[in-house]
Amino acid sequence: MDRNYFGITDTGKVRSNNEDTFIAQRIEGSDYILACVIDGVGGYTGGEVAAAVARKTVLRLLDKPAGDLSLLMQAVFSEANEQILEAKKLNKEHEDMACVMTLALVDLKNNQFYYAHVGDTRIYLLRDSSLIKISKDQSFVGFMEDSGRLTEEQAMQHPKRNEINKALGFAGNIGIQKDYVETGHSPFLPGDLILLCSDGLSDMVNKQGITDILLKNYQLEQKGIQLIDTANANGGRDNITVVLVKNDKEVFVHEATKPISRPKKKKVVTVVPEEALKVDEGLKTTGSLVKVPVKKPSKGISPLIKIIIFIILAAIAFAFWKQWYNDELEDKHQLPDAVVFNKYAQALKLQDTLDKLQGNILILDDSLFKSPILIAEPIRINRDSLYLKATGNITIKSDSGYKGQPFLIAPANKSVLLENFTLENFDDLNSLERKGILLKNVQFIATGAVAKP
Repeated sequence: MDRNYFGITDTGKVRSNNEDTFIAQRIEGSDYILACVIDGVGGYTGGEVAAAVARKTVLRLLDKPAGDLSLLMQAVFSEANEQILEAKKLNKEHEDMACVMTLALVDLKNNQFYYAHVGDTRIYLLRDSSLIKISKDQSFVGFMEDSGRLTEEQAMQHPKRNEINKALGFAGNIGIQKDYVETGHSPFLPGDLILLCSDGLSDMVNKQGITDILLKNYQLEQKGIQLIDTANANGGRDNITVVLVKNDKEVFVHEATKPISRPKKKKVVTVVPEEALKVDEGLKTTGSLVKVPVKKPSKGISPLIKIIIFIILAAIAFAFWKQWYNDELEDKHQLPDAVVFNKYAQALKLQDTLDKLQGNILILDDSLFKSPILIAEPIRINRDSLYLKATGNITIKSDSGYKGQPFLIAPANKSVLLENFTLENFDDLNSLERKGILLKNVQFIATGAVAKP
């Protein structure tokens, strides 16, 4: 079995020093892999110092991970931030130093990974040949791209692409600031690959270019080197860092069930005696005709024909009913928000919005989608990938009598990321994760208890 993690960093073609650093290693005595990319900012040597302080803090606090891993990772970021602030006090030349960081803790035993993020370093997930960016760039240009106001190419060339809103070393006590550190976790299925990288890669190589390299039949080391080489070939304007982790467990494929072999029924053929087939010689010579009695058809329509006619009429009636039902459903989808008497109006509006969505990002404004969104059937997601986020926490609630799933995911779907939702009154709280859906700040409410995944 080949090593399933790899990290590499490169100075690039323009910079003379490398302010990036990384971690890619298995935590001793555990089933965890620690992956981290850190990009230092703030002066010729200050960025390197800040990145080194953060790296040292990560290794010290995550030597034996246990308990709530998301909270532990937030604590790591908070401590790294405080350590950088203390280091800035000791050296006035480094008073502007800071760093951005993306950290992943991969639980190989349970096929999960947890991540935490500040700044514009990134984490991607490759699954079933589809690459999705999980983290959100904490910058103006990143927000414009994630919200669809800028294309990827426009964001890569934007003059303010390197201006960030958050970093370690910017402000004190980030632990009490809600959402300062972006956290989440995801299933890490057999065959999945995660990529952590600095903006030196993502500003030089677009998503499709990264995907093409990751899909090649290379070892992780070869893929990492080619990502670096491609970024340099495209200009190499910044330091470039790449960390890869793969779940190299065997991908389980369901074997198709073969139909039960049944013996063929033998067709019984009545054998007519040879004598009965002989023609009387006398009839041949005289040319006489033999009159064969013919059975007259019975009067009326046979039962089989009646059944066929009934089926055809029923099918026509069903087609007319289905068209009427779809017309009625379409009318319901167009109901304005003010139609409060229809308790499913919010669900119908959400479904209609998803069906008409052009891209793969939908941000729900809680002033337009009133919580809770009551459903009596699953919300259908018929696209290859989707990032569904609520600006506030929106509740999707199962109506009484319906205990199915909140979402019906199309078989062709590669990835779905849900953020800032509460799912209430659904039976199976783990089914979403089993389907590989990414959850961020999602709560489940069942039988009065609240639990974060």
